[in-house]
Amino acid sequence: MAKIAIIATDGFEEAELLYPFYRLKEAGHESVIISLGRRPISGKFGYEIKPTFRIDEVSANDYDGVIIPGGTKNPDHLRRNKDILNFVHTIDQQHKLVGAICHAGWVLISSKVIKEKRATSYFAIKDDMINAGAKFEDLSVVVDGNLITSRTPDDLPDFMKEVLKFIRE
Repeated sequence: MAKIAIIATDGFEEAELLYPFYRLKEAGHESVIISLGRRPISGKFGYEIKPTFRIDEVSANDYDGVIIPGGTKNPDHLRRNKDILNFVHTIDQQHKLVGAICHAGWVLISSKVIKEKRATSYFAIKDDMINAGAKFEDLSVVVDGNLITSRTPDDLPDFMKEVLKFIRE
């Protein structure tokens, strides 16, 4: 059983948080929501969810991977927090799962894990990804080692197939 952190704050894209959260549980894994604080966070469309932990209460060493949902506001605020960036960077350095959907590519950029990696994202941040050194591919899911990226909620089935495949290996 893998223990996967889903990192989010206000403005998260609901489908990109909830679909992975429940698919992981359905497959027998543990998924927890980590945020900047303990108060409930609100999604882009108003859905509220209570985080399991604050980022300052956890260690990347205790997790088998991380998934970062998009929504424009969510990753924009996450990438400003050094603890979030260190968590994602450490997970990557340990060759554990790093998954990002949509605008979450911004967190990958700020965590310094995207350079020279094949990746995708929402089209609006394509230039940001390329300027950070990513080898951008416009596909529903792109896998490069431990990095798994997707573009939009429509890509979630392909994204989660690859996430679950990576965890099994």
